[in-house]
Amino acid sequence: MSTFLSGVAVLLSTLALGCSGYAAYEVFTLRQTLNATSTASNTIPTQVPSPTATTSPQATVSPSPASATSSAISPGQFVQPAFGKKAEVELLSAKRIKDPETGNRDVVNLQMRIRRLATDGVVGSDIISVASTTARNPDTSVTYKGVALNRSTGSVSLFQVRPQASADAYIWLRVPDGINNLDIFVPDTAAFKNVPISF
Repeated sequence: MSTFLSGVAVLLSTLALGCSGYAAYEVFTLRQTLNATSTASNTIPTQVPSPTATTSPQATVSPSPASATSSAISPGQFVQPAFGKKAEVELLSAKRIKDPETGNRDVVNLQMRIRRLATDGVVGSDIISVASTTARNPDTSVTYKGVALNRSTGSVSLFQVRPQASADAYIWLRVPDGINNLDIFVPDTAAFKNVPISF
């Protein structure tokens, strides 16, 4: 019996010795990894100034697009009644964009907000056909129409809009590049004069 117990004791001490050796190896490996990491982190600050040097010129370039959008529409600047006094239409933006099919910058994305004012008297035929919106060159009186039916929200029915609620709509107009102001004609809405186009 004592021989068996001594054999077990020798086996356990051997396992303990092996485990302690393995633990010492792991500590040694971990220390090597930490040393390598600390030396790498010490070299990183010497490389940091180079990216900041490349980002500083971008900060000087950023003001130029801001000056290009100076002709943007201000909130409440272009508001006109529609269907008498049943509703009002507010132009939110008129921005020149690139036609994705041709690559030409001869498209103006006109965004508007249609707000129902009347609490009653609105019928099902009170519909603003946004797709029929047109624009006119105030200097030459040349008229411009929408790009396509699928490039607008179609129509907005006042009957389906709650009183004092609004619906946003848009249309793409085909306007040659170089024209910076437009007269806008939304159906059943008073005309918008000299609307600036932003870029």
